[in-house]
Amino acid sequence: MRKVWAILGSAVFLIVAPCFVAGLVPWWISRWRVEAPFFGMAIFRFIGGLLATLGVIGLLDSFTRFALEGVGTPAPVFPTQHLVVTGLYRYVRNPMYVAIVVAILGQGLILGNVALLAYGGLVWLLFHVFVLVYEEPTLGTTFDAEYQSFCAEVPRWIPRFTPWRSPPEA
Repeated sequence: MRKVWAILGSAVFLIVAPCFVAGLVPWWISRWRVEAPFFGMAIFRFIGGLLATLGVIGLLDSFTRFALEGVGTPAPVFPTQHLVVTGLYRYVRNPMYVAIVVAILGQGLILGNVALLAYGGLVWLLFHVFVLVYEEPTLGTTFDAEYQSFCAEVPRWIPRFTPWRSPPEA
């Protein structure tokens, strides 16, 4: 039953938080009006489309893992029971946050909108502060040595080139 609640809770949280931050706010900023491409080069639109697509895929993958493997949600009110260290978490500790920022930056490049790029930078800064002040201390207390091992091997923001192989469970 907890897994059902985790799936439903993750779906609701996905709509409430990331869709607001990476969808509604960018729309408010840009109204999704297409401006001239950066430096007059259409390649930036292509790169933006690639980034936005990768961001959405990464976000959906991470939310699914939280619900099914972690048996919880990204929301602090219904946290996971298990530390999630598979999928994109083998490359970077915060793939949800990275995915949201990448999706926002992708939209900025597609639309040629500097304000969206600045917003993406602000969102990353707020995520960084939240991770340092709340998330990492909480996970360290909750998952202790398992989380410390994860932190020692997997970078916070810039992905590894090779996947981390978590130690076998004792």
